[in-house]
Amino acid sequence: MKIIIDAMSGDNAPHEIIKGAYLAQKEYAVGIILVGDEAVIKQSAAKQNIPLDRIEIVHASDVITMEDLPLAVKQRTDSSMRVAFNLLHEKKGDAFVGAGNTGAMHIGSTLYIRRIPGVRRSAIASVLPLERPLIFLDSGANISVTEEFLLQFAVMGSIYMKNIYGIEKPRVGLLNNGAEEHKGTDLYVNAHKLLASSDMINFIGNVEAKEIPFGKCDVLVCDGFTGNIALKALEGMGLFVMKKIKHTLTSTVKTKIAALLCKQKIYDLRRELDSSEHGGAPFLGVNAPVIKAHGSSDARAIMNAIRQAVAYCQTNIIDELRTSFEAIDATSNPQNKPE
Repeated sequence: MKIIIDAMSGDNAPHEIIKGAYLAQKEYAVGIILVGDEAVIKQSAAKQNIPLDRIEIVHASDVITMEDLPLAVKQRTDSSMRVAFNLLHEKKGDAFVGAGNTGAMHIGSTLYIRRIPGVRRSAIASVLPLERPLIFLDSGANISVTEEFLLQFAVMGSIYMKNIYGIEKPRVGLLNNGAEEHKGTDLYVNAHKLLASSDMINFIGNVEAKEIPFGKCDVLVCDGFTGNIALKALEGMGLFVMKKIKHTLTSTVKTKIAALLCKQKIYDLRRELDSSEHGGAPFLGVNAPVIKAHGSSDARAIMNAIRQAVAYCQTNIIDELRTSFEAIDATSNPQNKPE
């Protein structure tokens, strides 16, 4: 198995990307292809004493930045991101991991990897670091959606949770501003009706934002605008809680002693709340695994994103998605059913 990595994109590129790739190569015995400026990659690896003898480098002279428009992936043909997508399209690797421009990665996955037939929109599926894993989609790819898109997100998220986390009938919730069926905009009211009528998912109804951390559901669906705001609010609250705990436990001599006594538990809590421990967010609905790592990813986050890509490759998620969406298409368009 080979994982293709954009070595030049992200806030901490290329040093942390290269280090994370090296750690993953050792930990998971997986092949690594680093894409980017070859001279810069080799120079960075040398500074960190990272051997590259078992890592392949594919040169790309350009970089798509966070400030570039998403269509840059189409226009900048020698960017590290575009070259990485080309390699995945040509099946020279099994998955692509990148920490770069989210919009460009979304467009790139759609244009060069293509959506699975029947999938109307691919979605970013973020795994939230909660006591019980929760997949949250869409978390940023699609600002505007239809109720049909939300049903498709629910199907994709359910298949992912079943294959990755072994949950046989994942509970699906619709993020809304109230539990009642009539709450929300017309889109969300209609989406509730559609989700409730589907026999492809285990729909439990609306889920309010305050219920997200408490295991109410396994798959939570919404539009990408709402999802991205909710996701960042949760991330910020996690950082705030850890900051307050640290301040409380270091404010007096007594609390410092208490902190020493429960040091391991505090460390465990910090890891649970750390999104980098869960790697990146897959783009669900495309024909090969594409994992979006956080833009600020350090080496550990990149290593975990690669772990997630490896796990994705080892499942039959994409085949199951193809089969499911063939069934959806046949149901929606009876003339397409084989005689």
